[in-house]
Amino acid sequence: QVQLVESGGGLVQAGGSLRLSCAASRRNFMFSAMAWYRQAPGKEREFVAGIYANGQTKYLDSIEGRFTISKNVAGSAVYLQMNSLKPEDTAVYYCHGRSGYEYWGQGTQVTVSS
Repeated sequence: QVQLVESGGGLVQAGGSLRLSCAASRRNFMFSAMAWYRQAPGKEREFVAGIYANGQTKYLDSIEGRFTISKNVAGSAVYLQMNSLKPEDTAVYYCHGRSGYEYWGQGTQVTVSS
């Protein structure tokens, strides 16, 4: 069974940067698509950014070019570089992978202070 393991969350001041990482527990496991979602307190989980095996990317409109999603060559890990963070970016960020089945990470907390 494959698990997604996330890291990189934390507390940062507004305007700062964080880099989230997510890797499959099996190195040679390739996903057809990977993505990041987030869920703020009292809100529904929302899509943030996604990347396909061919490298095509997709972003939430409100990200406005502040975040960049990337993946490793093997397609087993995904990263989210977050710059110019705002307090409204505060949420638990979840990694998602698709390969026939749907896989979710355990979530990592990102807190942006004003």
